[in-house]
Amino acid sequence: MKLQHMLGQLMFMGVSSTKLTTDEKKFITSNNIGGIVLFARNVESPEQIHSLCTEIQKLRHDLPDKSPFYIGIDMEGGRVQRLKSPFTQWPSLQKLGALNSPSLCFQFSYCMGKELKSVGINLDFAPCLDVLTNPKNTVIGDRSLSSDPEMVSKLSSALVRGYLKSEIMSCVKHFPGHGNTLLDSHFDLPIESSDLNRLNEIELLPFKKAFKSRVDMVMTSHILFHNIDDKWPVTLSEIFLKKIIREECRYRGLIISDDLDMKALTNKYSTEDIAVRAIEAGVDMLLYCNEPLSPPLAIQAITRAVADGRIKEEQIKSIYEKIQSHKTESLTQADPEPWSEAKQWIGHSDHQKIAQAILDGKVPEGLAS
Repeated sequence: MKLQHMLGQLMFMGVSSTKLTTDEKKFITSNNIGGIVLFARNVESPEQIHSLCTEIQKLRHDLPDKSPFYIGIDMEGGRVQRLKSPFTQWPSLQKLGALNSPSLCFQFSYCMGKELKSVGINLDFAPCLDVLTNPKNTVIGDRSLSSDPEMVSKLSSALVRGYLKSEIMSCVKHFPGHGNTLLDSHFDLPIESSDLNRLNEIELLPFKKAFKSRVDMVMTSHILFHNIDDKWPVTLSEIFLKKIIREECRYRGLIISDDLDMKALTNKYSTEDIAVRAIEAGVDMLLYCNEPLSPPLAIQAITRAVADGRIKEEQIKSIYEKIQSHKTESLTQADPEPWSEAKQWIGHSDHQKIAQAILDGKVPEGLAS
């Protein structure tokens, strides 16, 4: 496999609209792109998103390695859910967490996953495992299950297991925890004073639990913890990715970055430098949500870094093979269900009842608390 095509599998990119453009199709197939992330701009109706996911997966037959695509979306519940009605509108994790019911958390992610799977989405960039220790933190706020790390840990395992049951991959975020920050990394770099002892006692507990529950991916945050790594934000930090995630937490799954075009990074580093440094630090997949020029720049920059000896081609090959192995195991049925079968799951009455019960502050009958 050519280096360019191995690198393409490390790329997760956004697309512009409700259908793929000719240029997008050409770039995706010629570069062997590994994953597509969807946003509200890509969603018009359930049948349209089903059609788009079908179109994306058909492109795999034109890829050099014929590899199925990861198709991911942010579907957390509350204010972060890209799929609108008639899909079930799920309450926030804060409302879910307040009920302190692992059984309900399992049903929450299982039912959500069934709706995602029906239209061809196979990866949810959820759940958020940020422990809300700073009540002034509006970036996370009601996206967090709780301010209690033990409760977030307990419920995170149930959420991951629900996604697994629904045959949807999940991605816990924002490692090692965004719950104590004030700044939004979309616009600036949050700087935290927490040391490793504090992280081990609070922020890392839910992630360790999720790792043991076989979560598919973990998403890194763009936060600088100056008492742990005073030079690099987490996404670009070997200390966080190689030492803490891989060695101390013993996580063997895929590490994906948060959007690499966020100003927390781009205010200080170039697109090219970010891509190369992320791979050096230990990121497996590079996420580019909104800027179509970034993935080609990243591929070119990493190719140059390999040619210069800064990154070993063997490292790229190793990541590529890890992604292929994960896809073989987790994407056995890449194509969406036929629309006639898929549509029955969208906004299913049982899902609506669960969502309404959570909004009402109740655990539905028949579910243990």
